[in-house]
Amino acid sequence: MACEQILSECVSNISGVKKISTDLLREGAPIEPDPPVSHWKPEAVQYYEDGARIEAAFRNFIHRADAKQEEDSYEIFVCHANVIRYIVCRALQFPPEGWLRLSLNNGSITHLVIRPNGRVALRTLGDTGFMPPDKITRT
Repeated sequence: MACEQILSECVSNISGVKKISTDLLREGAPIEPDPPVSHWKPEAVQYYEDGARIEAAFRNFIHRADAKQEEDSYEIFVCHANVIRYIVCRALQFPPEGWLRLSLNNGSITHLVIRPNGRVALRTLGDTGFMPPDKITRT
């Protein structure tokens, strides 16, 4: 069973949780990596098309909570590693061209905290400790 299907079933059983789908979080080439890599060379146009879409996802979904918010809020994104790595770099205000220096396993969990005052913390990046070792993969 795919991760998205499992999460979809879980979400449908929790009241007050809504599920949305968006093409903004689709896999792609967010920005030309620095340093460049020899094993992955998308065409330049792919960076412009995918990069604009993935940056739009970042701007749409990653933001401070309202200062008047009294309880924590959570959002779960099910998407590919390229998108997650780019969003993490942008949220931490690291050079986004470094996104390909991070490595994530398939189905891993990344936990990013954004406080109302703007402070950002990366609690977990690519955690797969919940998986049996023989099920851990990366592409």
